[in-house]
Amino acid sequence: MKKPLYKRRTIRVLAILLLCFGILQLFRPELKKQPVTADFNGPENVKAILKTACYDCHSNEPDLKWFDHLQPAYSIALADIEEGKAGLNFSEWGNMAPGDQKARLFEILNQITTGSMPLKSYQVLHRSANLDPAEIVIVKNYVAGMIKDHPADTALINTANKQFNNWNEQHLKAEKLPETLTGVPYQPGYKNWQVVSTTDRIDNNTMRVIFGNPVAIKAIAEHQINPWPEGTIFAKVAWDKLQDADGNVKTGAFKQVEYMIKDSKKYKDTKGWGWARFKTMKLLPYGKNIGYATECVNCHRPMSNNDFVFTLPVKH
Repeated sequence: MKKPLYKRRTIRVLAILLLCFGILQLFRPELKKQPVTADFNGPENVKAILKTACYDCHSNEPDLKWFDHLQPAYSIALADIEEGKAGLNFSEWGNMAPGDQKARLFEILNQITTGSMPLKSYQVLHRSANLDPAEIVIVKNYVAGMIKDHPADTALINTANKQFNNWNEQHLKAEKLPETLTGVPYQPGYKNWQVVSTTDRIDNNTMRVIFGNPVAIKAIAEHQINPWPEGTIFAKVAWDKLQDADGNVKTGAFKQVEYMIKDSKKYKDTKGWGWARFKTMKLLPYGKNIGYATECVNCHRPMSNNDFVFTLPVKH
């Protein structure tokens, strides 16, 4: 007796799907093994937490589970590893300057506490990557231990004075304005823009002022800031924070200026924003390769529901 038509069709469809699944397994991009050259060197309990939650995508020691080896999950995992390592690679942690390591730890803590990392999509099948409250406290206490006040720091005061004196003697007529490896240019006009907000960073003892171009200021006035309109530009300028013995603070030496430029077409690969940082009085572009922009995006990922912008305009 022949099986009903619908059953025969169901079997045929399942057979085709199974065949496609089998063929798909033949396409396996290579997971290139790279050495661990300068592994994260923090306390063992902190390292154990980071290794469980972060290393699969942010190190040269990915630990793929059995289901990660099945296509298309395998290709997705390799893409996640490539993108993750471009933003942060714990296997090369020691190659960063101590200040950059500290900044990264604050960024990591920020991403963990806001739930931006590990990615929700990753946690669905990798439950062990989800940090519990006790593990978050361990990371938080480790990072908090790095915060130090600098009251009446003569080194910072001398640096500021030396920079100011040299600035008076410098000829600031640049022949060509610097730009980043992704082509984002330095924009000197920010000095004439309005102030949007101010912040400080306790991890690296800096004070910051965020300026907005006329497009940004108009958007603020019209309460159209999520998403920010095309053409919005922010410039965030950072100085050392000088604190006297009485606790009064003021700006010290200039450190850097950062830009966010909204252009959804031009910068579609970096969430619609062009990212730039120019360091020191020489305005040296930040980043050894174009991967620096991924680093910027990852840092701002906790604000993905706010168009990747941390800054909230000051209300008057």
